[in-house]
Amino acid sequence: MSQPLFAALFDETERGPMTVSELTSAVRNALEARFSSVWVEGEISNFKAHSSGHWYFTIKDEGAQLRAKCFRSANSRIRFRPTDGLHVRARGRLSVYEARGDYELIVESLDPVGAGALRIAFEQLRDRLQAEGLFAKELKRPLPVFPRRVGIVTSPTGAAIRDILNVISRRTRTVHVLFSPARVQGDAAGSDIARAVRLINEHHKRAARAGLSDDLIDVLIVGRGGGSTEDLWAFNQEEVARAIRASAIPLISAVGHETDFTIADFAADLRAATP
Repeated sequence: MSQPLFAALFDETERGPMTVSELTSAVRNALEARFSSVWVEGEISNFKAHSSGHWYFTIKDEGAQLRAKCFRSANSRIRFRPTDGLHVRARGRLSVYEARGDYELIVESLDPVGAGALRIAFEQLRDRLQAEGLFAKELKRPLPVFPRRVGIVTSPTGAAIRDILNVISRRTRTVHVLFSPARVQGDAAGSDIARAVRLINEHHKRAARAGLSDDLIDVLIVGRGGGSTEDLWAFNQEEVARAIRASAIPLISAVGHETDFTIADFAADLRAATP
């Protein structure tokens, strides 16, 4: 691996002595070409948030450490604030800070790893959104006693959709269902859930503008079955919480079992365990 990576650099050295700047620039070019997208896992230390908005920190394990920086444009999309001692998984590209000759990771995304790190990320987001007023009681809307049309956002293949439909059919035969499928687990699940919530709301708003009262959605259910903290993590994302709170339709969060609490539960008008 070393020979192909630095092949161009070896060609340069055969031409004669290089300046320090030339050598460092050649090393940077080689690293950036080879490591344009890498995942690194380790523990954060020496975390500093600069007044510019950029983050500077070290990612380390038992045997080595790596300088890292995360520019403001990237860290504005990260859902938690790193702290020393937090175990994380970072994605980024390698570069060289030429003034020091140090190689470093330019971080583009950052995720907490392990139950402890996830708990910290959960608490940070919960506290921030609560301070913003997103979970205020006065924002909660009452649910209709006899809904005629119900929107559902969940996986089309999971147990949750079958359970929800079974409960609806047992209680009444007159309810119509509008289903907006979404992935409920994995890296893209949060965006998928938020998109599905917005789609049903767009349908509802079009019906309202057209005066089609029979097409209005009376209540929206967003949910999935139980699972580990990692399994339910999509429902702990800020994008999902904001989509829920922005819903024009009264919304129920039905995520996991009675003991599972997510950010979506706090944002919703009502929390209920998956039936």
